[in-house]
Amino acid sequence: MTTLLYDGSFDGLFTSIFEVFEYRYKDVEIASRERFHQENIFAEIHEVITQKDKSERVLNKLEHNIGKVGIYKLLKVFLSEDPNLENLILSAVRQSIKHPAINILENFADADVLKISKICKSVDRERHRMTAFVRFEKMKDEVFFSKIDPDFNVLPLIRKHFHDRYQDQKWMIYDLRRNYGLLYDLDICDFFYPDEKLDFGQYQQKFHDEEKNYQTLWQRYFTKTNITERKNLKLHIQHVPKRYWKYLTEKW
Repeated sequence: MTTLLYDGSFDGLFTSIFEVFEYRYKDVEIASRERFHQENIFAEIHEVITQKDKSERVLNKLEHNIGKVGIYKLLKVFLSEDPNLENLILSAVRQSIKHPAINILENFADADVLKISKICKSVDRERHRMTAFVRFEKMKDEVFFSKIDPDFNVLPLIRKHFHDRYQDQKWMIYDLRRNYGLLYDLDICDFFYPDEKLDFGQYQQKFHDEEKNYQTLWQRYFTKTNITERKNLKLHIQHVPKRYWKYLTEKW
């Protein structure tokens, strides 16, 4: 068994896949250095250095075989953070290289392809809910700020949605679990990676006065418009699961 260790990046993963074919490894697994725990003391370790040209060669070949939609599906598997994501993607690439004339991601009789399909549906569901439930709060520096804590690493998947929708204001979305965020300053929309986790100890003290008034008004509105006799908590939770309530001002 040969274990290829990479830096955890998308390009790093596809560099690893390139080297699987380059060195003709058969009995092989791929793992990120961060998550790797060596269980087989006899396994050979191969350290992968990320090389964008190698990554692009694999991606260009895949795009020819399974199209951009297929590449996007593999990206969602990567962002799912599934413990076996590297080997699922490697399996898909191997099958695509072996059967270039067909879109192997439509072969649901294959266990790995079926798993990829299920992961994509879960990631799509989380992506949709993030676009629906993200709530911005206006801060003193005039930046609209939002905290999220998604099950999957969907921030790259919602970037275009928020960039297209909120082009006239500065905003920031921060992933609490993964300690990075997305910042738009009216010119550039890009990711940022703080050296340390942001401190939310005095978070509410940084609210703009308008934000405090808005939140109070919003909470009063929901209280006054609520009809107790027509309350259907089961249906409500079905449409707005409880784990998203922490984003909603009216639920505080």
